[in-house]
Amino acid sequence: MNLRDLVYGLYARRVEGRLDHDQVPKHIGVILDGNRRWAKASGGTPEQGHKAGADKIQELLGWCAETDVEVVTLWMLSTDNLNRPEEQLVPLLGIIENAVRSLAADGRWRVHHVGTLDLLPARTQSVLKEAEQGTHDNTGILVNVAVGYGGRQEIADAVRSLLLEHADKGTSFEELAELVDVEHISEHLYTRGQPDPDLVIRTSGEQRLSGFMLWQSAHSEYYFCEVHWPAFRKVDFLRALRDYAARHRRYGT
Repeated sequence: MNLRDLVYGLYARRVEGRLDHDQVPKHIGVILDGNRRWAKASGGTPEQGHKAGADKIQELLGWCAETDVEVVTLWMLSTDNLNRPEEQLVPLLGIIENAVRSLAADGRWRVHHVGTLDLLPARTQSVLKEAEQGTHDNTGILVNVAVGYGGRQEIADAVRSLLLEHADKGTSFEELAELVDVEHISEHLYTRGQPDPDLVIRTSGEQRLSGFMLWQSAHSEYYFCEVHWPAFRKVDFLRALRDYAARHRRYGT
């Protein structure tokens, strides 16, 4: 261990020691951004960047488990990403599939897919379904893997599901217009039954949500980190939690 690693370790322990676990967010959303830029800066290929980013996920979940986080949503592939050239998309999907398999094989996490399955290739769909079914009875952190995910698409899918449900019941449009409210739509989101994210972290310095959990993040706190995702460290994570704990969440009151 060199001097830099020693100092970093001491600092991380100091930050963690001052962390109030009662103030830790229960649900954290993470926009895993900067894989390709990290690879370019390191002299590697985009595929190597995505692979390094996938490897970082297990580290993050370990940190979350240590700090009593209960739900983590990982934005791994957006609906916009599906428009990338095939020579870029195919390797990326393979890396995501391997990452999801690894999460399922770990034995601790409950894996849940959020996104539109129909937009994904059959093999990717199968991996996501098998991971969710195989980890259903696990008791650890609930890990939402957002693959083929878009916030606007989610809201559109929720409204479509709501309309179809009431069409099956024979509800008229007039009756539906009278009864539909925020809670009715929330019950049809990909994350139905889950708490909304308390904290959303985005790496790589970009300060926008890009459509991530548009509905659920109405009252979320945001933390934007300059470091690219593959270089995200435990101390960066702890700083995000410390920053979150220092904020006063008033919910409009």
